[in-house]
Amino acid sequence: MWKHLSLRSRIFIILAALAVTTLGGGLITIWHTEATDALLSSLVDQNLASFRAAGEVEKSLLLQKGYLTYYFLDSNPDWLSQLENHHQKFLQELAGARRLAANEVMKDILKQIEANYQAYLMARQRVIEHYQSGEREAGSRLHQEVRRQFGAIRDLCERYKLIHEYSISRARTESQSHARFINVMALTGMLIVVGLGLLLVYILFKQILGPIRRLALDADPRGGPPEEGNEVTALSQRLHHLMEDVDQAQSQLERSQETLVQAGKMALVGKLAAGVAHSIRNPLTSVKMRLFSLQRALALTPTQKEDLEVISEEIRHIDTIVRHFLEFSRPPKLKMQRVSLSDVVDSALTLLGQRLESYGVRVELHRPERLPPTWADPEQLKEVLVNLLLNACDAMSGGGVITIREARGQVAPVGPVAFLSLSDTGPGVPASIRDKIFQPFFSSKEEGAGLGLSIASRIVEEHGGWIELQAREGEGATFIITLPLREEERWAPSS
Repeated sequence: MWKHLSLRSRIFIILAALAVTTLGGGLITIWHTEATDALLSSLVDQNLASFRAAGEVEKSLLLQKGYLTYYFLDSNPDWLSQLENHHQKFLQELAGARRLAANEVMKDILKQIEANYQAYLMARQRVIEHYQSGEREAGSRLHQEVRRQFGAIRDLCERYKLIHEYSISRARTESQSHARFINVMALTGMLIVVGLGLLLVYILFKQILGPIRRLALDADPRGGPPEEGNEVTALSQRLHHLMEDVDQAQSQLERSQETLVQAGKMALVGKLAAGVAHSIRNPLTSVKMRLFSLQRALALTPTQKEDLEVISEEIRHIDTIVRHFLEFSRPPKLKMQRVSLSDVVDSALTLLGQRLESYGVRVELHRPERLPPTWADPEQLKEVLVNLLLNACDAMSGGGVITIREARGQVAPVGPVAFLSLSDTGPGVPASIRDKIFQPFFSSKEEGAGLGLSIASRIVEEHGGWIELQAREGEGATFIITLPLREEERWAPSS
């Protein structure tokens, strides 16, 4: 019967079977989603709120731990005040847990917790009275019993949490059972779809694509193919589209060639600009020296002194821009040696110590352990840190805190690496410019050259590492430097 069906009928039957299978799979998925949603809703309504309350009960109990010992050590009444606050919090959480208890077992455990806590509370009060009356030895002996009672209450809280975990685990088991059933149904549907798809592919290749391919092979370039059937029309249209694509590709190639020519011109302009910048530095140095001599030799009025200071500051700004431009256009060769990144951090902080104080900036250094030595150029890395520290200071115009964290870890496929993060409490970086801050000549400052972060990024990359920005507007900025820890002198050559 299948052999007597037309090509259109065969394709229609296969597509209908695929549609029915897909629709059935979708209905089963919707059913499973509704069942899972009902199960999760039940889990949240019945167990999750109560489980959360159980955790709060245990947390408020644990917060009371240690205050008697603190009071024993220094007799500060503030410890007792804090202990009373946590006691009231525990009573509130216990009352909330009683309201959410779902069965008699839970209620029974809560009663035990309440009874044991009352006994613990009375014993704890006697300990406090002993300490307040100066009977420290008697209070200390009773204190041991109070600790045991505290441990018993904590065990009951853990048991109360375990009951909730069991309920949640049972719900999870039910969900997994549903999921296994759906997986079997989905696998069956997939096998049916794959079978029908293979059959459809066979028909397409054998009875449609095959004749079209033979027609394309037999087509004479000097004459068009015979205009018979939809397949031939489709082939003709395809050839027409291909010709249009060739024309577009040729146009794009011509534009690319023009772009390459312009890029070559820009490269020549860049070399010329670098040479000009190098030539400007020597006259600038002479001008600075002459201005310094004039300031010391001449008796200037306050207005003249102010004018000279403004001129000196502007010359220094020009010199900084020129120096950054030269560093960007002619990066110095790395002088690799064995050095710890921790030593580089200490050196940078020592160098900028007074300047950080003048900005009103405090530095917090978190160093669990000193980072191991690796092959690096300490001066270049110090320049990176100095740039990041000064940028953070500029961002915190009214002062603030810079937090530096050191750590080590593993990153595939690099291997062992050192992490150095530098966070500030400034206004953060707007989302609109986060992708641009490492680009050359981009700056958010009115007088910035826009090369500092670009040079810092390149120095880190020449060491085989990378630098990242994590920032939210209004919440400060964090720069994270990742450098590989190398046992021997190997690194990517500078371009």
